[in-house]
Amino acid sequence: MEQASLQERAAVWRRHLHANPELSLHEQETARFVCEQLEALGVPFVAGVGGHGVVATLRRGASNRSVGLRADMDALPIEEATGLPHASRRPGVMHACGHDGHTASLLAAAVLLARDDDWSGTVQLVFQPAEEGAGGALAMIADRLFERFPMERIFAFHNWPGLDAGTVAVHAGPVMAAGSRVEIRLQGHAGHAAMPHLAHDPVVAAGHLIAALQSVVAREVNPLDAAVVSICTVEAGTAINQIPECVTLRGTFRAYRPEVHDEVGASIRRIADGIGAAFGVGAETEFRSSVVATVNSAAEADLAASATTGIGLALRRDLPPSTASEDFGWYLREKPGTFAWIGNGPAEGGRELHSPSYDFNDEILLTAAQWLAAVAKQALRG
Repeated sequence: MEQASLQERAAVWRRHLHANPELSLHEQETARFVCEQLEALGVPFVAGVGGHGVVATLRRGASNRSVGLRADMDALPIEEATGLPHASRRPGVMHACGHDGHTASLLAAAVLLARDDDWSGTVQLVFQPAEEGAGGALAMIADRLFERFPMERIFAFHNWPGLDAGTVAVHAGPVMAAGSRVEIRLQGHAGHAAMPHLAHDPVVAAGHLIAALQSVVAREVNPLDAAVVSICTVEAGTAINQIPECVTLRGTFRAYRPEVHDEVGASIRRIADGIGAAFGVGAETEFRSSVVATVNSAAEADLAASATTGIGLALRRDLPPSTASEDFGWYLREKPGTFAWIGNGPAEGGRELHSPSYDFNDEILLTAAQWLAAVAKQALRG
C-alpha cells in the first residue's frame, strides 16, 4: 500500500468514526469497527479489554523486546456545529477532541509496521475506551493489560490545535495536569420569590461560592505552582417566581503536583462548607473521576524526540505543559513512556479542543502514524 493510498484510507477511517461518535463506556460500534479493520489487515487482536478496549499484537523476529502504542476512542457530549459532510450523525455527541484521528492514526501505524521488515520484537496496539473522565485507562490496567500484553514502555500522542500541523512537541517531565471533577450541592429551603425571608436561597449562596472559589488559586496556591478551578455547569430551579430548593454546581480542578491537587480539593470543600453556613444552606461536596498528572520519563522523552527527528519531522521541546488532563498518566505510573503532542494546525474559527467547531486535520494522519511506528521501532532497538 503506497503512502498516498494509506493517507486516503486513514482519512476514510477517521471520517467514518467522526460521523459515528460514541460516548465513554458506550464505544461498542467504534470497537467493532476497529476490530473489522484489524481483521482485514490480518493483525491479531483481543477485544473486550477493560470494557470496550481492543489490543492488537504485532510480532516480528526473535527479539523479546516489547513496546505499547495507545489511542483513545471515545467522543464527547457536545453538539457539533461544523456543518461538514462527515459531521456527527448522533445528536449531542461529537468527536470534539480528535480521538477519531488518534484511532485512525494507530490503525495506519499498524499498516506501516506490518509491512516493515526493519524491526524485531512485539508491538502492542492499545485502543482505549472511556478516556474522557470515565476511567478507561484504569479499567484496562485492572483487566491486567500489562500482564496479558507485555510491554516495556508505552507511547501515545494527542493532536494539538494551534501548533503547526505535523510538528511534534515532546516535554521533559509534566505534560498534562492531574484533574478531578467536583460536584457541589447547595441545599436550601424553597419559597416564593416575592417572600425571600421565608426561604433559604441556595442561588445567592451559589453566586457567592462561584466567586469565592476563584480565590483558591489566586490566594492559596503558591504562585510558582500551577492550578486551575473552573465551575462549568449550574443547575437550579424550574420557575421564575420560585426560590429553588437546591443548586448543583459542577466543574473541575487541575494541578501538576499531587500535593497541590489535594490542597485545592480541600480548599474547595472548606469554602463550600463556609459559604453554606454563612447563608444557612447545606453544602455537600463530592469529587469524582480523578486522574493523575501525565509525566514523561526522561529517557523515553529523549527516545521520542530522537525518533521524531529521525524521520524528518519538526520537533519542539520548549512548549510549556497544559493544565488539561489525560488519563494516559495512569499508564505512566506503571511503565516508562512518553505522551507527545502533534500539531493539528491553526485553531482559528473555534477549532480548539472540545469546541463544537473542532475537526481533526486529516493531513496529519499519516504523519502521526509514521511517528508512532518510528517510536515503536526505536524503542525496540533499545
